[in-house]
Amino acid sequence: MRHPKILVFSGSIRGGSLNTRLAGLAAKRLALADAEVTRISLADYQMPIYDGDLEQEKGPPEAARKLKRLMQEQHGVFIACPEYNAGMTPLLKNTLDWVSRVADQGEAPGIAFKNRVFCLGAASPGALGGIRGLIGSRTVLEIGLGALVLPEMAMVPDAGKAFDPQGNLVNEMSSRALDAAVQRLMRETRALI
Repeated sequence: MRHPKILVFSGSIRGGSLNTRLAGLAAKRLALADAEVTRISLADYQMPIYDGDLEQEKGPPEAARKLKRLMQEQHGVFIACPEYNAGMTPLLKNTLDWVSRVADQGEAPGIAFKNRVFCLGAASPGALGGIRGLIGSRTVLEIGLGALVLPEMAMVPDAGKAFDPQGNLVNEMSSRALDAAVQRLMRETRALI
């Protein structure tokens, strides 16, 4: 059995983030499915707001270089994408922008988003489960960066009440959606190795 390497993170660094809880549950289910999971916090990859002049002057920040290298070591990436004003969070967008600019000798920018599979999820206190933020995240990843993003997405509506004290989902539909996303991510990443 092949053990795909999968990176898991949340697009939020806020204390008590529902999406960080979703990322934790996704990591747990991926590990139970025999993935080699690396879970990170974007708090450990702080970057300034993307600025073309700053990039020209200093190049991409070291945190972007480190995250790009880490992404390239993976077969798949699961991102829990919070919704912010019906779109993706500034933190997640800024992170993707900077990582997309890192190009080592002879590489094209955005190489970290190629040859790996992305899976998205969202936990939202609203009734739509973060779908508006997921659409924006998918657009940036697929169209802007050329990434392969799975059609299955794990959406968790009414997320303030969605997790039990052990961090599991109490809503069966949300739990099944996460299972479907994790299973597809495992199938697609195994095909890469």
